[in-house]
Amino acid sequence: MVKITDVARHAGVSPSTVSYALSGKRPISDDTRQRVEASIRELGYRPHAGARALASNRSNVLALVVPLRAGIHVPVVMQFAVSVVTTARQYDHDVLLLTQEEGEEGLSRVADSALVDALIVMDVQLHDPRLALLRSLERPSVMIGFPLEPAGLTCVDLDFKAAGELCVEHLARLGHRAVALVGSPPEVYVRQTAFAQRVVEGFTAAADRNGMVSSVHPCEADPAAARAAAERLLREQPALTGVVVHNEAVLEPLVEAFEQLGLRIPGDLSVTAICPDELAGSLRLPVTSVAVPSAELGERAVQLLMRKLNGSDSVPEATLLPPRLTDRGSTAPRDAL
Repeated sequence: MVKITDVARHAGVSPSTVSYALSGKRPISDDTRQRVEASIRELGYRPHAGARALASNRSNVLALVVPLRAGIHVPVVMQFAVSVVTTARQYDHDVLLLTQEEGEEGLSRVADSALVDALIVMDVQLHDPRLALLRSLERPSVMIGFPLEPAGLTCVDLDFKAAGELCVEHLARLGHRAVALVGSPPEVYVRQTAFAQRVVEGFTAAADRNGMVSSVHPCEADPAAARAAAERLLREQPALTGVVVHNEAVLEPLVEAFEQLGLRIPGDLSVTAICPDELAGSLRLPVTSVAVPSAELGERAVQLLMRKLNGSDSVPEATLLPPRLTDRGSTAPRDAL
């Protein structure tokens, strides 16, 4: 194992100079710093985590707060988590994953401890009870999601309102006049989870703008609920020709239910979704979709957080990724009658 004394000997400096180069506690010349950094790279030296923490007053650990509440689709959440962990390692940070319901008290406990340097918060609600605390914490934070009042916070997310609009505009251009949104489980809307509410907002606004008949249907995340939703839609909207699905767990069983009820996709019914690309593209019938860029969002969240930790005064409060729609053949023109 390479020690700090090995680095000092290789760079031709004292061990204390190597320590100062790592901690920044005392100024050293640029030439000396470069020699030390070159030796660190060449020898593969990695400072002990405890020593780094003592030197910098940091733990080099980020907290990822993602309460696994009812209605959350865990596989997609884990995609976010993997991206956060992978990106954090690039900055020599580890991640503490907090999956319990961490309200104000829980966040205070974590933030007041020496366990973490900063927080990434997910499953953001429009009227999130954690906002006041996050604004007051000395430790920096980034939210993956946008509350109704994001002022004073750093937020990053897909523009879910624009995603809902994009799906409807795509169907409108194909001539569809009656559309439905099969959305998240009911409890997600009861909590006023921000991303789900914004999809509904965008879907409804675009349908109204195009003079389309539209409806919104929350759906539990299981195949039986998908079958019931398909039957209800066809019963209540016999003129229905376009469906937007914002519920990863029911996308495949919903498509299968429509086919079992005698509909051809896209001949009789055009289907779009808001979901990860890998899901939409891997189905037996690939689905035209707006991507949920979980990898990019996790990466952006860590990058913003590291800029805040390093004292940057140019960190944007709002980062909204524009939606991108990929046509996979599950939508087709519908003659307007």
